[in-house]
Amino acid sequence: MKKIYMVDLTEEERQRLQGLIASGKTAARKLTHARILLKADRSPSGPNWPDWQISQALDVGRVTVERVRKRFIAEGLESALNRDKPQRVYQRKIDGKGEAHLVAVVCSPAPEGYQRWTLQLLADRLVELGYVDSISYETVRRTLKKTSSSLG
Repeated sequence: MKKIYMVDLTEEERQRLQGLIASGKTAARKLTHARILLKADRSPSGPNWPDWQISQALDVGRVTVERVRKRFIAEGLESALNRDKPQRVYQRKIDGKGEAHLVAVVCSPAPEGYQRWTLQLLADRLVELGYVDSISYETVRRTLKKTSSSLG
């Protein structure tokens, strides 16, 4: 398969990667990506190894080698070495007002037939009262833990 993303390291980049590997005081993933870039370097002083040879020598998948080369060309050296931060944004199920209602429900007497509130009962009651559309007992647990509330 023909390579689309060719790695041509400058002397400065090569020195930086070799220094990073020589120090060995960084994350293993970062060191592996540095080694991939050095082996894939097709400049006159680079070895220009094929992907299959790099993957065998460094014990990584061929797709990893391709992905590192692609990120180097598209986004630069730092992006190729470092992991991206997650792009996901989680919406909170329960806000401050909902937390206050939860604590109020916890402080109220347990439902008929129960000696105390369970996390699932609390979750069901919050939905029943209309404070949230849906909520898991785990979210209730985390919220109560955060507010230092106790069910016991």
